[in-house]
Amino acid sequence: MKHLLKLMDWSAKEINEVLNLADQLKFEKKNGITHHLLKGKTLGLIFSKSSTRTRVSFEVGMYDLGGQALFLSSRDLQIGRGEPVQDTARVLSRYLDGIMIRTFAQKEVEDLATYGSIPIINGLTDYCHPCQVLADLMTIREYKGAIAGNKLCYIGDGNNMTNSLIVGGIKMGMEVSVACPKGYEPDAELMAWAKENGKFTCTDDVLEAAKGADVLYTDVWASMGQESEAEERKKIFKGYQINSDVMKVANDKAMVLHCLPAHREEEITSEVFEAHANEIFDEAENRLHAQKAVLVKCLGTK
Repeated sequence: MKHLLKLMDWSAKEINEVLNLADQLKFEKKNGITHHLLKGKTLGLIFSKSSTRTRVSFEVGMYDLGGQALFLSSRDLQIGRGEPVQDTARVLSRYLDGIMIRTFAQKEVEDLATYGSIPIINGLTDYCHPCQVLADLMTIREYKGAIAGNKLCYIGDGNNMTNSLIVGGIKMGMEVSVACPKGYEPDAELMAWAKENGKFTCTDDVLEAAKGADVLYTDVWASMGQESEAEERKKIFKGYQINSDVMKVANDKAMVLHCLPAHREEEITSEVFEAHANEIFDEAENRLHAQKAVLVKCLGTK
């Protein structure tokens, strides 16, 4: 049984296999070739955090694969009224073939895997966002022809996106640099791992981090659950923005990615966003294809 709890659990070989399958599934969908690889399978979608891309891509993905998805809001489940995760896991394991969960605590995802008997896929936690980064890696390879050897620079909050980008980038042979304000760095253990296993830097100097970058990446300054900090964060993160000055120090053909939703004129200027909109929306589309590949790997026979 295969889970996707965090990218650290997967080898570079496994990540590459999923990216190759995602490319194949994308080609087949674009060319009207059906691929009902999960016919008769049912995926439960547990949402404690709202979503656009995650919900739609997983529901459409299961339909494309010949299965079905059930949307399970935490407000509608007993887990939202205090039922222990371990009990929910054991019950749902008797009904479903897999669970995708989008929630706050990483421990909730890990507990589902521990107590359940079906594959668990992490659709986002406060700690990491593996599904998004698989789509990011797929997009980088589409535009650059390869992942290894490129420099990835992330600018902004050292959040769940940053944690997963560090792991995915280093495992796939990229140099990774992060620029964030002091006190807002990514997970310390992940940074230590990155320094031991690849070329990694973390600084509060945006232009230094972006120098020579092939891929620039950013995210909102205040993530879900941090709404009360939004105004304070605007002051702290002022200057941690992908703009024309940052583009000048990056490589001439640098691409720009954003996991969306984007707050223009905060973490990215409208000018840069629109100039790289094709890359950003290809990245958003690739959530569908990458997640279908994850579903096949976890719930299917491949």
